[in-house]
Amino acid sequence: MNKERPDRFADRHIGPDAEDVQEMLRVVGFPTLDGMIDAAVPRQIRLKKSLALPAARSETELLTELKAIMSKNKVARSYIGMGYYDCITPPVIQRNVLENPGWYTQYTPYQAEISQGRLEALLNFQTMVTDLTGMEVANASLLDEATAAAEAMTMCHGLQGREGRNVFFVSETCHPQTIAVVQTRALPIGIEIVVGDHTKFALNEKVFGVLLQYPATDGGILDFAPFIEQAHKHEALAVVATDLLALTVIKPPGEFGADIAVGSAQRFGVPMGYGGPHAAFFATRDAYKRHMPGRLVGVSKDAQGKPAMRLALQTREQHIRREKATSNICTAQVLLAVMASMYAVYHGPEGLEKIANQTLILTAALSMGLKKLGYEIRASIFFDTLKIGLGGEPLAEILKLAEERKFTFRIVDADTIGISLDETTSVEDVMDILAIFNGDEYPNFSWEELADATFVHFPPVDSQSEVRKNVMVRTSKFLTHPVFNSYHTEHEMLRYMKRLEAKDLSLTTSMIPLGSCTMKLNATAEMIPVTWPEVGRLHPFAPREQTEGYQVLFKQLESWLAEITGFTAVSLQPNAGSQGEYAGLLVIREFQKQRKQNHRDVCLIPVSAHGTNPASAVMAGFKVVAVACDEQGNIDVPDLRAKALTHRENLGALMVTYPSTHGVFEETIREVCQIVHENGGQVYMDGANMNAQVGLCRPGDMGADVCHLNLHKTFCIPHGGGGPGMGPIAVAAHLAPYLPRHPLSEVGGVPGIGPVSAAPWGSASILTIPWMYIALMGGDGLTDATKIAILNANYIAKRLEPYFPTLYKGHGHLVAHECIIDCRQFKASANVEVEDIAKRLIDYGFHAPTMSWPEPGTLMIEPTESESRAELDRFCDAMIAIRGEIKAIESGSMDRADNPLKNAPHTAYVAVADKWKHPYSREQAAFPAPWTREHKFWPSVGRVDNVYGDRHVVCTCLPVEAYTTMAAQTK
Repeated sequence: MNKERPDRFADRHIGPDAEDVQEMLRVVGFPTLDGMIDAAVPRQIRLKKSLALPAARSETELLTELKAIMSKNKVARSYIGMGYYDCITPPVIQRNVLENPGWYTQYTPYQAEISQGRLEALLNFQTMVTDLTGMEVANASLLDEATAAAEAMTMCHGLQGREGRNVFFVSETCHPQTIAVVQTRALPIGIEIVVGDHTKFALNEKVFGVLLQYPATDGGILDFAPFIEQAHKHEALAVVATDLLALTVIKPPGEFGADIAVGSAQRFGVPMGYGGPHAAFFATRDAYKRHMPGRLVGVSKDAQGKPAMRLALQTREQHIRREKATSNICTAQVLLAVMASMYAVYHGPEGLEKIANQTLILTAALSMGLKKLGYEIRASIFFDTLKIGLGGEPLAEILKLAEERKFTFRIVDADTIGISLDETTSVEDVMDILAIFNGDEYPNFSWEELADATFVHFPPVDSQSEVRKNVMVRTSKFLTHPVFNSYHTEHEMLRYMKRLEAKDLSLTTSMIPLGSCTMKLNATAEMIPVTWPEVGRLHPFAPREQTEGYQVLFKQLESWLAEITGFTAVSLQPNAGSQGEYAGLLVIREFQKQRKQNHRDVCLIPVSAHGTNPASAVMAGFKVVAVACDEQGNIDVPDLRAKALTHRENLGALMVTYPSTHGVFEETIREVCQIVHENGGQVYMDGANMNAQVGLCRPGDMGADVCHLNLHKTFCIPHGGGGPGMGPIAVAAHLAPYLPRHPLSEVGGVPGIGPVSAAPWGSASILTIPWMYIALMGGDGLTDATKIAILNANYIAKRLEPYFPTLYKGHGHLVAHECIIDCRQFKASANVEVEDIAKRLIDYGFHAPTMSWPEPGTLMIEPTESESRAELDRFCDAMIAIRGEIKAIESGSMDRADNPLKNAPHTAYVAVADKWKHPYSREQAAFPAPWTREHKFWPSVGRVDNVYGDRHVVCTCLPVEAYTTMAAQTK
């Protein structure tokens, strides 16, 4: 009997079947797939063996195996706090957002017309954050609270830092992981961090900013207004790290002088996930919005005057500013921001306040009970967290009793325990905690006695004095917009989310052929484990003995990624591709420093590199020197050699993407690495295009020293509309000791760099996805996927070549896994811009390829291995039809100004309007291809006016009447 299972997962993941592959090879001009791969991939870098990975297994087998592994985790009741809290994900949100491919397979909303649903959800998120923090503008999420604090520091430095002003004060009451990440970020760019007591710190002219925690990591709620006032007198900016749930009852930072507010939206319905992913928030004053990191959703209008949302002020982003950027943030946490915003929409202001007050009452009752038992509560005003002095009671005994009841507390020191309550905490939990502190016996007082004696409003203290006068009580209203006050029944909430989902094009509609983005299948079996309790309900700082399942998963995944890349060691900590770049470069800098070569601060970067590369290099303390590319788009080796020699004494690193950002395998990659090594530098390889390498070649074998991997590209973590992502780094043996450490867990090397993420293993819960993908595919399946990805790209290039020339070709006159087609000639011949083609594709039911990058006026197409030949042909047919429309303009049979491309996309509103003023038909406008008559994706808005949006920046929910007013003004 044949041992191979009849249902091979690779056949589900890979689009073309054997018959399709043969026909596609015929079009490309090769008799066999291996023959085409031999021609496309330079022989000198080819892997000479199969990947040493476990054999592929079925979906059922692997789900069973992973369940057994993750069942080794012990799901205890977590009372650790420190910015992470157990919470309740409303089932309507879990099923219809988190577990819904209509949401999680969307891409970053650069094509605004087909992204209005998630843009509205993100606008809700921004409104939620600005309302609760009392600030004026907020971005659409960042990676985690600690990273957001580090971004705030660099923003303050950009605004106020100058010669002689390089000190950033950090309160010792901040979460320890936040302090550590801020210190990591500050070191390479010359910022001095002073950690201390804000009541004793003497502000001076060297201080450009301060960071405070509110509530503090020990639970105390402090009045920071006087300190912030003094900071402003010294021209320093104030950053406040805060908690959204607490802000429903305590005074928001914007009302006591904060310039920036940061934090995590995790407790708004997002599981802890052993560290992530979660949406951080970043809010500031309107005057600083053009300096704010991350993406910003704004309201503009479409061609018909209808309000329409878009990403605003994009000239702030790293892909525009490159080495002048102060942040390298690319991927954010959109899916999680959507969940958090929906949580606020579902509960509304009254619901959130009820949750906050319930948490507050339980915490106050626990405080009173512990005092009755003789313990010291070391903060008089608190929200959800208590710092408990044991007064000589044995810590070990309390922890033993807690473990028996499956409770986990924060160990502050030998005489102090921290306990943080949350929305999942019950009266029974509080009484159990009191029993733990009472020698495993319930106290001789009842819950009713505690409740009767506890104030049911903020602040919870034991006497009337000063309570009513307390300046930290929230009096301002929040979440008053109708969106937060309309959808509190499940039916209404369900329909609202479905309305938004229907406005967005995802992989459930059609292929998303974005170059350098790898929008491949996110298989259901890969996604299922994410919402298992043993995956989602673990605190990132839980004791190691509670996380044995995760440790097994990490060890296996790290070994698999090391084998795939040809490296020795892997760090899973970076929670985005941008963070992987940053971490990899910091590792190189630390390596140079340890061998007394700290002066090596020059980083060579090809001009074709993605904007995150130079931005990351500057953040890591490098000086960027650009390397030219030749006419074929390859690195100009003579220019590289000349610049390496010029900077020989100070050369620290080269950043290189492979295959190149022009979509070709460069034959000189080994020579490039050798030149850098001969001149004292290390080679950082950007793993953005790893989907063309897996199983065929490996960065470590080519001569690279470190590489980051976009697990949200090559290894199937979904893009989520703009996050989450993961960017682990793989390194050669000599760099392994310098992998990132973490103050709260034993990870990384002893001389390693500081943490780059808030959690030791970044967004740990979604690491189950690449684990499943690699195990499902096996080494042979992964290699087959790479081959088909390259075939699919070459098939598209060949089919489109008579209509759209392929701009760059590499080895064997072939492309790698993506191709760049030239659209620049149509500007002169038909007054057609590349944007017109991109918007017209929407009418055909497609998301546009990557537009005008890395070359202006081009489209970069990456089909991935997951698209079938039928889908590739449908896309090619759409592009060829659009070329026909351009030809009609060129010949004069279509108007140069009033044609289907210039007016695209066409909405249903336009198509059925009483008056039709265009010289082409409604049918050609809205139903240009046969498949659009069978299933039509309708954009909800026409072409969005980008200029208007940036001139009239509105980044919170508009009042309802504004929608009719804007349309009336346009008419």
